[in-house]
Parts: sequence; structure tokens; C-alpha cells
Amino acid sequence: MIGSFTPVAPVVLAPMAGVTNAPFRTLCREFAPGLIYVNEMVMATAVVHGNSKTERMMTFSPDEQPRSLQIYGSDPVTLGEAIRKLCDAGRVDHIDINFGCPAAKVTRKGGGAAVPAKPNLLRAILHEAVAAASPYQVPVTIKFRKGLFDSLLTYVGTGRIAVDEGIAAIALHARTAEQHYAGSADWNAIGELKAAVPEIPVLGNGDIWEAADAISMMRATGCDGVVIGRGCLGRPWLFRDLVEALNGRPVPASALLGEACVVMARHARLLADHLGENLAMRDFRKHTSWYLTGYPVGGETRRRFANISTLDELYDLIASVDPAIALVPGGERIRRGHTNGPIRVALPDGYLDHLDDVTVPDDSHVMALSGG
Repeated sequence: MIGSFTPVAPVVLAPMAGVTNAPFRTLCREFAPGLIYVNEMVMATAVVHGNSKTERMMTFSPDEQPRSLQIYGSDPVTLGEAIRKLCDAGRVDHIDINFGCPAAKVTRKGGGAAVPAKPNLLRAILHEAVAAASPYQVPVTIKFRKGLFDSLLTYVGTGRIAVDEGIAAIALHARTAEQHYAGSADWNAIGELKAAVPEIPVLGNGDIWEAADAISMMRATGCDGVVIGRGCLGRPWLFRDLVEALNGRPVPASALLGEACVVMARHARLLADHLGENLAMRDFRKHTSWYLTGYPVGGETRRRFANISTLDELYDLIASVDPAIALVPGGERIRRGHTNGPIRVALPDGYLDHLDDVTVPDDSHVMALSGG
């Protein structure tokens, strides 16, 4: 499905800033080896010029295969240089490029989700990316949104350009940049994109909270696979469930709180080994909220988990809860992660006046972006 790698199910982990690091991917692989787990996004300029934080972010486990990395860049030359550097060093097996980020600090420079509105710029970026990766037989994929807003939808055109430029597969987050993370994903758009781009795999992204959702999306749209973002937050076992469902096997029952806490503790330990305990525990606070979502544990317990400082403190809290507590009905579908929107899309002055230009966005300094 991606280069020479054929996954055990057509499932991809979406890159998410501050989430899909090496420890989280390790945890997901423990539940479902043989899938595509994409690293959190790095900036092309940071790759080219070197950056200690970026180096740490590009960490892969020795047994990780394929080594999938999402890269962000709107300058064709810089992006190509970054990809060439990564491939030449043998650090990646798959490159994904982000054209879905709706963050104002990015789109106001003309980058991220704004790029597909400029088809000539998009084409130049993809051409350079594929040219850089092809000698190393590293496939390039892209992820993008429907468009900036309902009056400027670009997803079909983006898909056709991707085919023309040799992109291996595409993924559509079926929301506009204006929609951000609010409302429902438009699965009809995924079906329209697949019909318009039959030559390469099309993956659907948006509102997959349970394994049954992936089955429904693929049946409704004809898409070739699914990309999982917020649905796996606090639920890394979702990948196991997806493998079972997509291979026609029964899906395990929802985890009891004790089972979820075992996974939470494992995740925290992996993160502490990766970042050091002090930094890891501050970072892990957001994960505790996601793991506890849907379990009726009470506000005080949630507050205590959200203020942990050490692994021992986390372990003590886990020991204090009732492991037999079950998820509330519909608890899997309680949204986790980003929920805000709609937003006003910030764009450069006059950006929409000339959609055929190839002006390179001045966004090379922006860090820590969502995968869109």
C-alpha cells in the first residue's frame, strides 16, 4: 500500500503534534503491529539546518517498519532539500506532506491548508518532493482538507495534481479549514474524491471513533483505507479493533477502567524513558484526560490525574480507582482532542485575488503544528 510495505489492514495513524511520538507509536504497535504509524510532523527548514528538538522528534524505534514521517514545508526547494537529506541518510521509508493545517499562524502566511488554493504552487511543491524521494524509492503521500471554506473547495483538483506528480496515495480530512474540527466530517466528499482519482489509493479521515465507523466509511465512500486521528487519543487499542473488524473478526468489548489504566501506565513509562520523567509527566497530563473520558470517575479524580508530577503519583492514583468501572454507553464516541470551530480563516492580504501564482509562503519558522 505504501511503497513495498503492505499493512495487515488499510489503516494509518495520523500525525498529531505532541502525540504521535515514538512512545505512542510503540504503544499502538503493541496492539496492532503491521500498520502504518506516522511520526509527528517536522519542519523542512529544521531538517535542512539541523535542530536538536527536531532530531528527537524524528526518533524511530529499531523495530519500527515502515519509518513514516510527516514533513511540513511550502517552499519547493527547501522541502526537496529536506526530503533528499532524510532519504540520503536512510532515515525514512515513507514521507507524508501536510497540506491540511488550519492554524491561523500558518494560513495567514499562505501555508498549510491555504496551499491547495494555489494549484501551481502545490504542483511545484509536489514535483520537487517526488523528484527528491524517487531515486531512493521512498513513496510520498499527502494529506489535505476539502478546501478553505465551502465556497472554495479544492480537494478534487488537489487529488488530480497529486496523480499527475506521482504521489503514491492521498488522504482527505473531510472538513474545510473554516470548519476546523467542528461539526461532522463530510464523507460524501471522500467518495467524490475516490471517484475522481481512481489511479491511486484514497484514504478517508474524520469521525472514526470506533472500528465500526471505519467499516461504514469505506462502504459508503469506496475509499481504500482510513486515517485515524483523534479517535485513538486515550484509546490506542482502537488499532487492534480496526484490524479485527477490517479482517471480518469480532471486536473486543470496551475496556474496563482497570484495563485502560494498565495501558495508561505503560504509555507513561514509555514517555518517561523517552523524555525524562519530569518533562514526560507534564506532557502526559493531557493523555490522562483522554484515557479517563467516558468513565464515571468524578471530577476530583480527573483533577488529580490532570496534575500529576511523577510516575509514582500516577501509579498511586491508578491504584485508587475501581478497576471494574465500565465505560458509559456511547463513551467511545465522546470527542477527544480538538473540538473548536468554525473559525475565520486567516489569509495574506489579497491571497485569493490571484490563485494561479507561485509565491512561496513565508512560514518556514512556524513550529509545533497539528497534522490538520
